[in-house]
Amino acid sequence: MKIALFITCMNDLAFPQTPQAVVRVLERLGHQVAVPAAQTCCGQMHLNAGYRREGVSLARHFVETFAGFDAIVAPSASCVGTVRELYRSSAEEIDARELLQEIESTAARIYEFSEFLVNVLNVTDVGASFPHKVAYHPTCHSLRVLHVGDAPIALLKSVRNLKLVELEAADSCCGFGGMFALKNAEISTAMGSDKLSNVLHSGAEVLCSLDNSCLSHIGGIASRLQSGIRVMHLAEILAHSESSSHV
Repeated sequence: MKIALFITCMNDLAFPQTPQAVVRVLERLGHQVAVPAAQTCCGQMHLNAGYRREGVSLARHFVETFAGFDAIVAPSASCVGTVRELYRSSAEEIDARELLQEIESTAARIYEFSEFLVNVLNVTDVGASFPHKVAYHPTCHSLRVLHVGDAPIALLKSVRNLKLVELEAADSCCGFGGMFALKNAEISTAMGSDKLSNVLHSGAEVLCSLDNSCLSHIGGIASRLQSGIRVMHLAEILAHSESSSHV
C-alpha cells in the first residue's frame, strides 16, 4: 500500500513531533510512508471564513499533490474533515465542477490516523507502552464529521501499562473551533476551562486527543493555571514503547 502523510499546518509549525510519531508507528507496523514535499495548507481556514475561491485553489493543489497514493493519513480529524466534507460543497458553490471527480477520489482515500489503523489496517495493538493515567477528549470533528467512533479508545486500551480514565462530558466542545476562538475569545476560554475542570476531576495525568488545535487550547489554559496536566496527541502515545523515555 502506498501511504502518504499529510502533516497539516499546525503540526508542521508547532507540533512536528506528532507527524514524526505517525511515521514511527506505521513503520513499526511494517509500512513505508511518503511525505510529499509539495503539500501545503488544506484550506480549512479559508473555506470556513468564506473565501471559497482561495480555498478551492488550495483544494486543487491538494488533490494534485496526493494523487497516486492508495491512502492519505493525517493526524488531524479537523483537516481530514475539510477534505471529505468542505471540498465538494465549496467546489460546487463556485461551480468548479471539473474538480469534483478528483475531490471524490481524494476524499475516499484520506483517513484520520486512528481510523486508518483500526478500520483499514485492522490493528489496535501497535506495540505501545505508556505508564500513565490518560483521559481521552473526542474532538468535534472526530465525533460529528468523521464519526471515528471507538477507534481511538480501542487503541488506547491496547497500550501496555496505560490506565484510561473516564472523562465527564467528554463529548462537549472544548471551545477552540478555529475561528470561533478568535471571534469569541471569552466564551472559548470559558468552555476550555470547563473541559480542563473535568480533566482534573478525572485524575488523569495526560489528556489525549486527535487534534493538536484542541489540545493547544486546553493545554494553554492548563499551563497558565499550572495544573500539572500534560496534553499529547494520540499518535505520540502510540509511538511510545517500553524503551522510550517517559513523560
